[in-house]
Amino acid sequence: MKTLNFLIVMDDITTINYKKDTTLAMMWAISERGHGLHYCQIADLWLDKGSLKVDSQAVSVYKNPEHFYDLGEMQTHDATDFDVILMRKDPPFDMKFLYALHLLDYAKRAGVWVVNDPLSVKDCNEKLFATQFSQLMSPTIVTNKQTHIRAFINEHQDVIVKPLDGMGGMGIFRLTADSPNIGSTLEMLTELGSLPIMAQKYIPAITEGDKRVLIVGGKPVDYCLARIPSQGETRGNLAAGGRGVAMPLTERERQLAEAVAPVLLDKGLYFVGLDVIGGLITEINVTSPTCVREIDEQCGTQIAVDFVAFIENNIECRQ
Repeated sequence: MKTLNFLIVMDDITTINYKKDTTLAMMWAISERGHGLHYCQIADLWLDKGSLKVDSQAVSVYKNPEHFYDLGEMQTHDATDFDVILMRKDPPFDMKFLYALHLLDYAKRAGVWVVNDPLSVKDCNEKLFATQFSQLMSPTIVTNKQTHIRAFINEHQDVIVKPLDGMGGMGIFRLTADSPNIGSTLEMLTELGSLPIMAQKYIPAITEGDKRVLIVGGKPVDYCLARIPSQGETRGNLAAGGRGVAMPLTERERQLAEAVAPVLLDKGLYFVGLDVIGGLITEINVTSPTCVREIDEQCGTQIAVDFVAFIENNIECRQ
């Protein structure tokens, strides 16, 4: 096996959650398989005469909550010093994030394998991308107009509305036809009708969990994480207090993942989180999907190891 040099672009390593962080699991897998590993943040990417430069630090990682990393000195590298760049910066998908994707495309064009593909991450908004598979979703509209959303609520009676750039359950509201605050909620979310949002027919099966189905290298992981809402809560997101319970994929969930997988492969999206409620897709997460650690802990899987093995096995034959 060829030794590879990895760069991980991520949030400040001092701020990550040792118990839950998926990127840390990837770093462990890279290190354990004998590859080189560097770390940087998006502010450390820069251009010089049309070539991407990276101010990065060599990083060593350990399975020790008291001391789980050591960093080397900051040094400037050409992007082409790395074989693989993993883009693992968490949302929000703001202008800083967008510019970082544009910069990473310079590395891609220079022959570095950037995962997930930066232009596909830019193009595949996690809410809107799912609508390319509308036949696999709950009824959904995207609009900035209150009239359309109110008509949608009247048609379906029970609806979820959410911003297109949210994460962790932020900005998600449940509205019924008799809700007294429809107007003010939609005014806030649409910024007085200037910003499109998503409305989806409410899926009662949320009580059984908002399930995160991971697709690694075009293949669904055999177990998902059901994020079950806390009492009195609509959202299952772990960040919103949901409880994570790993469980085997149902036949329907596997069918959904296999239906989406060829499109993901075609777009260079090799580590993806499909959100499924009641056998229906709600979102397709391509930026920095999580839930690896919870599934590994409960089911004995090694998802990050499988991901790194996929990269090892395909780096020579990729287009």
